[in-house]
Amino acid sequence: MATTHGKSVHRPPGDRTRICETTPAPEGRRERHGWRAVLRRDRVLLLLGVPGLALMLLFHYVPLLGNVIAFKDYQPYLGIWDSPWTGLKNFEVIVNGDQQFLNALENTLIITVLQVVIIFPAPIALALLLNSLLSERLKRIVQSVLYLPHFLSWVVVVAVFQQLLGDAGLLNTFLRQHELGTVNLIGEPQYFKSLLVSQVMWKDTGWATILFLAALSRIDTTLYEASAVDGASRMRQLWHVTLPGLRSIIILLLILRLGDVLSVGFEQIVLQQAPVGAEASEVLDTYVYNNGVLGGSWGVSTAVGLVKGLVGVALVLGANKLAHRFGERGIYQK
Repeated sequence: MATTHGKSVHRPPGDRTRICETTPAPEGRRERHGWRAVLRRDRVLLLLGVPGLALMLLFHYVPLLGNVIAFKDYQPYLGIWDSPWTGLKNFEVIVNGDQQFLNALENTLIITVLQVVIIFPAPIALALLLNSLLSERLKRIVQSVLYLPHFLSWVVVVAVFQQLLGDAGLLNTFLRQHELGTVNLIGEPQYFKSLLVSQVMWKDTGWATILFLAALSRIDTTLYEASAVDGASRMRQLWHVTLPGLRSIIILLLILRLGDVLSVGFEQIVLQQAPVGAEASEVLDTYVYNNGVLGGSWGVSTAVGLVKGLVGVALVLGANKLAHRFGERGIYQK
């Protein structure tokens, strides 16, 4: 009689075969061993991820501690901890409806609606158009051309638009040469929001199509063949096969977009704010910068930024819960 893990195993006399059957280890012990094995197996990949994780902690999570300034009368020469507490006084600019704040909020909401309505569907339409190209070589060439603007900084993008649409740009030079008058699209407040939307669309639409093209490649081609046999037209296939295949990624990206719903492009706007004035161009991000960094109202600016972040979190959580109710995965499971 032999024992394995505390249990007796009977075998005939003279049987010298080695006992290979063992009782399973306790659940907790096996799970701990499994985690150690996974960590040991993936140690190289985990070590490669350490610098990125450190940068995220350093520049995204550690600065969150500075939100305590929203509840203080922050003075740089006193420091964060020695500055006097003011409670919720810095939030009065939001509650009482300061005119400058309301103007920034209105501009932010208008630009956000324009970006969600116009810019968000643009990569979907572009991905569908690219996917319809029969020539793979032509498709790769078009994709490469459309991706390039994403790698340009906003300084370069703004300079390109000024050279094309500014008062002394290519368009007005052509109009002057043919005595057709001039149209100054750069620097006019009434065109500013449309200008922002067009710049974002030109810069980022091509890059955003990557996810939708990847999702399109995962749709089973037999679904198209079956629908074609049933007599479905191209529009019917688009509505009943393609769009349902893209639904999960569309909902995911839309939920993530809601997290940045009050962030509409700080660098892009700051570079073009001076010619059009604050009334047409001030948004919440530039409000925080102009009043905090430049104006010295650190507490008020931090309070506005804190509320903006909390609104983004609330929108993401609410939209994700709504997606779960409609049977979608969202950004995380229940």
